Amino acid sequence: MMLMTETMRWFGPSDPVSLSDIRQAGASEVVTALHEIPNGEIWPRGAIRARKAVIEAAGLGWTVVESLPVHEAIKTRRAGWDALIHAYRVSLANLAAEGIRTVTYNFMPVLDWTRTDLAWAMPDGALALRFELEAAAVFDLYMLRRPNAERDYPPELRARAERRFQAMDDAACQRLERTILAGLPGSEETFTIAQFRDALAQYDRIDADTLRGNHIAFLEAVCPVADEHDLRLVVHPDDPPFALFGLPRVVSTEQDVAALFQRVPNRSNGLCFCAGSFGVRADNDLPGMIERLGDRIGFLHLRSVQREGEGSFHEAAHLEGDAQMAVLVGAIHDLQQREGRSIPMRPDHGHQMLDDLAKQMLPGYSLLGRMRGLAELRGLERGIAHAAGKSATAA
Repeated sequence: MMLMTETMRWFGPSDPVSLSDIRQAGASEVVTALHEIPNGEIWPRGAIRARKAVIEAAGLGWTVVESLPVHEAIKTRRAGWDALIHAYRVSLANLAAEGIRTVTYNFMPVLDWTRTDLAWAMPDGALALRFELEAAAVFDLYMLRRPNAERDYPPELRARAERRFQAMDDAACQRLERTILAGLPGSEETFTIAQFRDALAQYDRIDADTLRGNHIAFLEAVCPVADEHDLRLVVHPDDPPFALFGLPRVVSTEQDVAALFQRVPNRSNGLCFCAGSFGVRADNDLPGMIERLGDRIGFLHLRSVQREGEGSFHEAAHLEGDAQMAVLVGAIHDLQQREGRSIPMRPDHGHQMLDDLAKQMLPGYSLLGRMRGLAELRGLERGIAHAAGKSATAA
C-alpha cells in the first residue's frame, strides 16, 4: 500500500533545525535548495552533489528541490530573459544528473509568501503566522503610499486602517514593515520601502493576463529540458491567493492551474499542492482538486488555515482549521493507490511551541510545531490506510 514520503524543509547548514532533528522527527527526506546561490545563477553539479552528500551522511534523502527561484526578469520578460532561461535549463539538467526528481518554483511577482504577523498568540500559548488584510491596508495606504491603493480597499476597511495607523507608534510601524518586506524563509529577496516601490514599478504595465502569458512562455522554454531529464517541475500556488499591493497573482485557483496545464501539456508541468495556500479561498474545493488534478501533483504541502473573513487568516493546527484534513488525506490516499506512487509530503508552517518559544527560529519552520504536524498527519494517513485495507479485505 502506497503511503506519502515524509519530508521536512531544511534551509541548509545555517538552519537552526538540524538534519539530526529532522531525522528524529521521523522524516525520511528533506526538501531544500542552494539558498546561497544568487537568484538567476546556475546551480553547479558539484555544489548539488556536495549538499546531497551532507544530507545522505545524516541518514536522509534529497529528491525534491524547494525551490529553484524564477528571476523577476523572467516574470516580467525584461532584458536578460534569454540568459536567465539558459541558466534555469542548465540548473535543471544538473539537478537531474544528481538524482533530484522534483523541482518546486513559484511565479509570484516581487513578494513570495506574505504575512503581517509572525507571532500571533494562539489560545494555548503557541505562536502562529497570520495574514490580516487590515494590517496589509495600513502598510499599503500609509507606509508604502502606493498610488491609487485606495481603489483596492472598500471604504469601511480604509477607515479602520486609518484609525489603526494613527494609533501605531514607530516600533509598531517598523515591525509591520519588517514583517512584510524583510523576507520570510525561502523568499528570494528582501526590500526597503524605496526598493519595494522600485520593484512594483516594474509591474506597472503587467496585468494578470500578461503575467499568465509570461508564465506560459517560461514553461514552454524549460519544460522540454525537464521532460528530457524526467523531472517534475511543480508550481507552488500564490500565498495569499489573491492580488496584493497592486500585483497580479495567477496561480490562485483550480481554474488557474487547469488552464496552465492545458496551455502547456508537457508531462513535466506539474503542481505543488499547498493545502494552506489554496485553502485561504473558500471557493477552492481541496479534496476535489486532488481528484481532478492528481496526475499533475508531484509534491504536497499539508497545512490548514483558519479563515477569518475579508481575506484574513491564520495558520491553524494541522488537523484543525478549514482544510478538512481527514477528507483531504483520504483523497491523497486514493490518488496514490490509483497511480501506484508515493507522493512527497511535508508538514508546513508549524506553530512555535514548547521549548521552541525560547529559541530563535525561522518563522513557520520551528521544529516542534512541524514535528507535531508530521506526527498527526502520519497517524491520520495510517488510520485511513488501515481502514481502507480492512474494507478491501471484507469485500
